[in-house]
Amino acid sequence: MKYLVGLSRILVGVLFIVSGFIKLNDPVGFSFKLEEYFSQGVLNLPIFEPHALAISIFVVVFEVLLGVMLLVGFRARVTVWSLLLMIIGFTFLTFYSAYFNKVTDCGCFGDAIKLTPWESFTKDVILLVLIIVLFVGQKHIKPLFYGNGNRIIVVATILLCGFYCNHVLNHLPVIDFRPYKIGANIIEGMSVPDDAPKPIYDYAWKFNINGEEKIIVTQGDYPQVDGEFVDVETTEVQKGYEPPIHDFTIEQNGEDFTPTLMEEPKLLMVVAYDLRKTSKEAYGELKTVTDQAIEKGYKVIGMSASNSEQTGELVADHQLNFDFYFTDETTLKTIVRSNPGALVVKKGTIEQKVHYNDLEDLRL
Repeated sequence: MKYLVGLSRILVGVLFIVSGFIKLNDPVGFSFKLEEYFSQGVLNLPIFEPHALAISIFVVVFEVLLGVMLLVGFRARVTVWSLLLMIIGFTFLTFYSAYFNKVTDCGCFGDAIKLTPWESFTKDVILLVLIIVLFVGQKHIKPLFYGNGNRIIVVATILLCGFYCNHVLNHLPVIDFRPYKIGANIIEGMSVPDDAPKPIYDYAWKFNINGEEKIIVTQGDYPQVDGEFVDVETTEVQKGYEPPIHDFTIEQNGEDFTPTLMEEPKLLMVVAYDLRKTSKEAYGELKTVTDQAIEKGYKVIGMSASNSEQTGELVADHQLNFDFYFTDETTLKTIVRSNPGALVVKKGTIEQKVHYNDLEDLRL
């Protein structure tokens, strides 16, 4: 039992630290995932949506802290109880989400590792088993250091997490796992290889044959049946290849300008996914930066999911010298974790990306 507890302690501790750190690197992204849980019927608690960011910060810091506390053996009883309660909650959420197909990605490892709902549930079940082992054998969890050594490590963990979280919130994630990272080409990210796997569907054809209903299942061709066709139900049994960048369009008045804009040699994109939540104080400096860009021959555009009335009001209030285009809100949230944020794009390749607090760092 002692060795089983020791192995479980290492596996659970390391996994909680890694999972927590990946989300700590991008707490804004994790808050978007929590909003899905709050609003899409998994928890059905829309009252918590405005507090999603604060909750995400607490959860990820607590997750890292529990991993560290487990590894150093600090307050073993409190640690194991906390781990057990947390994993029970996670297991319920992932099962409910998977069974009812509410949230297609749990966000357990942020954008670094994508898991399907059932993969997330399986991972949580394995963790639950390991944590139960720790719970039963918690007497074998001995402190790594004696005296104040463990306490110092725990306090240092809290301080480092707080510092790191403050940095990524006021700038951008230090490590960018998303398909819109610097150096990525948007057009290439949207392309589908010729040999990419195609989706596979089951077709349940319903016929009326001599007064009796009969169902014939195929994976494509219309069955040759001597009867009256009634209905067909389509079920996806295997997903096809999905490019890392999808649902990316830059539209204005119903026209898609993506192909043209992605050929621009000098393009500055101002991204503000929701103008109701954007930092209005940033637009003074943004006005200066975009005017300079225009003088240097840049094509400057705004990208938002807000309506034309809201974008028109923002342009007028801040005397902006560029027009706004419409792009899907989820896509904009994925492009940059800042509202507003700015990107320098050269023929579809992202060369720079900054938070509105770092506009002075743009090299135009």
